[in-house]
Amino acid sequence: MNEINFLHDLVSIPSPSGEEDAVGKHLVGEMTARGFRAYRDGVGNAIGVIGDPQAQREIMLLGHMDTVTPDLPVRRQENLLYGRGTVDAKGALATFVLAATRAAPKLNDARVVVVGAVEEEDPRGRGAHHLVETMEPPDCVIIGEPSTWEGITMGYKGILSVDYRWMQAGGHSAGQIPGPAEKAVTFWNQVMNYAETYNHGREGHFNTLDPALRDFHTINDGPEEGVEMNLVLRLPPKLDAADLRQKLLDWGEGAKLSFSGYEPSYRSEKNTPLVRALLRAIRTEGGRPRFKLKTGTSDMNVVGAAWDCPMVAYGPGDSVLDHTPDEHIDVREFKRSISVLTRALEILNVKRDA
Repeated sequence: MNEINFLHDLVSIPSPSGEEDAVGKHLVGEMTARGFRAYRDGVGNAIGVIGDPQAQREIMLLGHMDTVTPDLPVRRQENLLYGRGTVDAKGALATFVLAATRAAPKLNDARVVVVGAVEEEDPRGRGAHHLVETMEPPDCVIIGEPSTWEGITMGYKGILSVDYRWMQAGGHSAGQIPGPAEKAVTFWNQVMNYAETYNHGREGHFNTLDPALRDFHTINDGPEEGVEMNLVLRLPPKLDAADLRQKLLDWGEGAKLSFSGYEPSYRSEKNTPLVRALLRAIRTEGGRPRFKLKTGTSDMNVVGAAWDCPMVAYGPGDSVLDHTPDEHIDVREFKRSISVLTRALEILNVKRDA
């Protein structure tokens, strides 16, 4: 099967978060056919190991199988492949499998572990958290996320998801007591004012606190009325998350607040063998490498601090297309990323003196 067909088939299997079973079975079968020792773990992550099991070093390629909804029709238009997951992030996951397969004959000092994790798009990140709980830290990790074939992502902002709920006795709109919607808006304004103050004088989007109001609706429940809303705050590296939580509780003034998802920000080091291997591989393929910092989150936020090893994110595709109805990837870039990663794995496999 050629490389484009491999990606096409992977994208053609719908796999919204929590419903990755079909694509997981498919991925294990494909990896097994390519010489991997492949299996599903306790939460459904698809894992394939290639190379000498007794090798001294382990390189992990950690992608994810799940996508956001809704699903999109898969179609090919000249060099563009359209479909949900082409960019985020089955393109990177397919790159991992194919590059590891190519590099396998030269793996004599390192084994490669390819992971298709479940529920990366869910704030709880169940697949990555299970890896942290059950696997020993590898020697280095590449996270499968779109960076373009010349890009290397070095870090992601953190995230705090906040659910707000307030209920009170119903009243007339002409009354003196503020209604639930007004109370919620006051809370939101306090969050925005704090972010504006915090961000003053800070340069670059990676260093700012960025709140977003994702959902807001009122409730009319017989004698009571209320409001529910969901906020997502993108967290910069030096922000004290515990202090922010306490501020939110104080501003809530008795409202029910729950924190449904939290991951700290993470930024990796540049001066590592992993980064040098990718820089060399990109240049050898004729590219001009560039470093990136992302304002979203990924499984790097989960495994980064826990494993404390050299780590980057890499994969084909333009992240601007993440989650959009126009999600697509240029298959020429996809092929180029496979070549880059194959070369980087070969470089990393070179035995280093003890």
